[in-house]
Amino acid sequence: MGFMDGVIVLDKPRGISSHDAVRKVRWLADSRKVGHLGTLDPLGTGVLPLVVNKAVRLSRFFLDHDREYEATLRFGWATDSYDRDGCVIGEKREAAIDRIRLEDLLAEFRGAQEQMPPPISAKKIGGVPAYKLARRNQAVALEPVEVEIHELELLEAGGATAVIRCRCSAGTYIRSLAHDLGKRLGCGAHVDSLRRTLVGDFAIEEARTLEELAGLRGQDRFDEAFLTLEKLLPEFPIHRVDAATANRIGHGRDFRISPFGNVREARRIKAVDPGGRLVCIGEAVMPRLYHPVIVF
Repeated sequence: MGFMDGVIVLDKPRGISSHDAVRKVRWLADSRKVGHLGTLDPLGTGVLPLVVNKAVRLSRFFLDHDREYEATLRFGWATDSYDRDGCVIGEKREAAIDRIRLEDLLAEFRGAQEQMPPPISAKKIGGVPAYKLARRNQAVALEPVEVEIHELELLEAGGATAVIRCRCSAGTYIRSLAHDLGKRLGCGAHVDSLRRTLVGDFAIEEARTLEELAGLRGQDRFDEAFLTLEKLLPEFPIHRVDAATANRIGHGRDFRISPFGNVREARRIKAVDPGGRLVCIGEAVMPRLYHPVIVF
């Protein structure tokens, strides 16, 4: 199996960390250069985009992309991790959720806001993930962060559970949302299940399970799992360069573009050679003049 560059959209299974998923795909892809584009909790399933080989260089362009989740919330008690895998905080009680009250409350959580991350999370404190400090019984002093919830929809509600769909900015914790809703309702709440359906342009419909990836590897068809470099970052216009320009870009030199077409006002572009191969990500330094910030 030859080396491939691009993104694999993994449908992460429940019960493993994002790092565990990366390790498994490193073996399947026969490459040490694999990273993820945003942590997904061990409880969570769904979209975990993985950058492989040269695509790792593009990671910084993906990290602030919006996410979308579907989550089942369980009301009646809170946990220290804000999800079902944590230890119960306080007393368990029977909760019967009023749909109208919950709808009204969800409306208050839409928009820009400060959110407190869960005490057990990958959020780093002094360079150490909060969950590692929590495991050592060390105090976790987290600061609220600015997030934005673009869409928050109640899909189902009955008894002590509710199912929501949330589209939000990177860095938003659905666990914190559940915990805050439980506090507002006075009964406690936590995430019972979580599925990420979208990260930027990467959707659950194109995601593959670890079993599917293993099957492709066994059939020597692993390349079918990749979104190649040229297909990534569709928000960056494509500019085709001739072979001589591609060679200059390869040496880190600035390049000019045509005054015509849709590229002339773009801050960043994708330069591709006559064969359609991505040569670089270019960033405007002057009108029609671009500097290659990432060269392939």
